[in-house]
Amino acid sequence: MLSATNSRLARWIDRYFYVRISTKITVMYAAILFFVLILSTAILGIGAYIYFYRQAEVDLNRSIYHVMSNIESGNAAEAKFWFEGPVIPGVIVRITDGAGRVVLDTDAHFPSIETIEAGRVTTPIWADPGMEVSDFQGGAVYHARRNIEYDGIRYQIHFLRTITTEKDFFNSLQRLLFYTVAGCFVLALLAGHFISRRILKPIREITWTARSIEVERLGRRLDIPRARDELSELARTFNRMLDRLQEGFRQEQRFVSDASHELRTPLTVILGYSDMLSRWGREDKNILDEGITAIRSEAENMQQLIEKLLFLARADQKRQAVNKEAVEFSELLADTMEKMQTVTTSHEVTLGRNDHAVVSADPVLLRQLLRIFLENSVKYTPPGGHIHAYSILSDDGKTITVTLTDNGIGIAPEHQARIFDRFYRVDSSRTKETGGSGLGLSIARWIAERHDIKIALRSAVDEGTTITLSIPTITE
Repeated sequence: MLSATNSRLARWIDRYFYVRISTKITVMYAAILFFVLILSTAILGIGAYIYFYRQAEVDLNRSIYHVMSNIESGNAAEAKFWFEGPVIPGVIVRITDGAGRVVLDTDAHFPSIETIEAGRVTTPIWADPGMEVSDFQGGAVYHARRNIEYDGIRYQIHFLRTITTEKDFFNSLQRLLFYTVAGCFVLALLAGHFISRRILKPIREITWTARSIEVERLGRRLDIPRARDELSELARTFNRMLDRLQEGFRQEQRFVSDASHELRTPLTVILGYSDMLSRWGREDKNILDEGITAIRSEAENMQQLIEKLLFLARADQKRQAVNKEAVEFSELLADTMEKMQTVTTSHEVTLGRNDHAVVSADPVLLRQLLRIFLENSVKYTPPGGHIHAYSILSDDGKTITVTLTDNGIGIAPEHQARIFDRFYRVDSSRTKETGGSGLGLSIARWIAERHDIKIALRSAVDEGTTITLSIPTITE
């Protein structure tokens, strides 16, 4: 039961929350427009209210000032003054005595004082607090009082200003604005839907093209729009990504093919010698010794190959550890060359100038880097050849330059750009002779990149090879 409920909830979320971008843009566009229209309508409504009340206040204040100033000057003693327009049109004057009886009224048809008092409401914040506001029959009245004394009798003058017409106009304006907002909201939905579909059409085309691209069709590319906008940049980025994927897939296929080939050869040799030993090895000691030696040699080659493959696999997955520390490079180079001299009896291995320098490096990996180049020199230099190394510290002390030279068979110019590729060998027919797998230089390049070491190659056929390593030092 709980599982079914969770499943329905997940479907509901997928349906109502994971919507298309075009729908999101449409809703967002309409919502923003709706908010702007509502805000504009509210501001307009409040502004209209304030304007109407301010206008009524101005009319009342001017009328009050005119009447009261004339009373003080004695010009309002005659009834003629009151009936010839003492106030601004729209303002009504009504005078009552102490008993509340009306003694003068400029508009007898206007609601009584009692009716106006009964409809009194709280004065709005935008209205003059010294005046009263009353609502009746769908209208509103501004009401102000002034007290006077004439011939010993106290009178009260009521100044009234209707805003019924303005309020009717405002109600009509509100209805019009409501219909306008509703219409604009619907129009915004339709326009937003149309515009978003037009804007996102290139993205849909990119999606359709991307769906049609599979491993077997990595050569296909997206059409780049003529406009130089975000979509064209997206298409270019996607095409560049496809270029890298295609190249990576090609390298992976070549890597798998080469690795399979490299492993197949020693396995075939081991199986062949195993079969020979099972037939004749028990009776013939020479065959037994030859088989064991060959199997051991091929097993060692396989072990080295697998170790290199694992190293590169860890490097590709960014799991190969690099533990840098301060290393005295001259000591490391001298120790590496001394061991090469010990294990190499068929070549002359020498170390020349060896300047002192401290570098930040993983000593194990840095030693491996030097050993790879030195072992390559031994492999591709005929017996009796010379392998020489020296290091020179730069004048500013920021770089130690290591040079490794040999007088071996050299490398042709057309091969020099690819010797660091995995499983690439200049002469594959020499693989069995030299025992190389074509992975050493790839490992050397990876180590150099992790230590900011620049590698320079200079070589010529039958003239030897020179490798130059520029290693940054630690400066105080």
